[in-house]
Amino acid sequence: MTATGRATKPGRTARPAGQRRQGRLFWIALAAPGMLWLVVLFIVPFYAMLAIAAGQLNVILRSPVPVWNPLAWSRGNLIVVLHEIFGSGAFVGPIIVRTLVYVAAASALSLLIGYPAAYFVARFAGRRKALFLILLIAPFWISYMMRMLAWVDLLQFNGYANRVLGLLHIAPVNWLGGNPVTVILALVYGYIPYLILVLYAGLDRIDPALIEAGRDLGLGRTRTFLHVTLPLSRQPILTGLLITVLPMLGDYYTNQMLSGAASTSMLGNVINGQLQTPGLQGPGAVLSVLLLLVLLIPMVYYVVATNRSSREAT
Repeated sequence: MTATGRATKPGRTARPAGQRRQGRLFWIALAAPGMLWLVVLFIVPFYAMLAIAAGQLNVILRSPVPVWNPLAWSRGNLIVVLHEIFGSGAFVGPIIVRTLVYVAAASALSLLIGYPAAYFVARFAGRRKALFLILLIAPFWISYMMRMLAWVDLLQFNGYANRVLGLLHIAPVNWLGGNPVTVILALVYGYIPYLILVLYAGLDRIDPALIEAGRDLGLGRTRTFLHVTLPLSRQPILTGLLITVLPMLGDYYTNQMLSGAASTSMLGNVINGQLQTPGLQGPGAVLSVLLLLVLLIPMVYYVVATNRSSREAT
């Protein structure tokens, strides 16, 4: 028992109040740079975006006038965006649906490709595991823009893709002329390394003894995978999909580079176009805020699911 009547844990001695205060100050000092970074590069820009989204428009200069006082915020830009999404002449609503379809297809295809690759490296790579990890990380050494430009050269009308089709006596395809398949495959190509690395990290942490226990109980390879490995990899799958889906929803550069057609426009293209158009920065800021609020839903679900899994593990 301490002087204040509190019981101390066995094997631990109560520290003086001065040492506890110094310990708290030490951790606060370590966290201060990160907190300052968060305030300067996230909270302040986000509040500026809110001020523009709820601000006014300079009719003469066609430029946004931010309103910094929340009590004076206007709903004008929000009403405009809601009409663009749900109104009779809405054009953003179909683009949102198209974005969701593209992202769902790209995420499913990424998982179908990435999970077997990560599973192979984690379970069967053996001594060559380091080599395969280097090959998985190698795409990060090249900028995203350079990888997309390589795809432009690959998929142009007289590019290598159509040359291969010609050898197979198949008519050439206009890959870069507003083809949805091109956009989906490019999203997969751009973001699948993130998914594979997360899946590998999760699969590599699965205790092999659990898999061997399933085999000892009479389960075959397939049933062991379905009843042991796959449930244990649920959290890595959720994390990997979160890391890939969130940037895909706001992606505009991939579609702009490999299509540029209105028929394949995604929500990110709409936001980018409005932010660069005089007089439309306010609605563009509203769309950005709404997209961020929607993205918070899977992020909160991920945090809750992670905490629940941690409690179940303990």
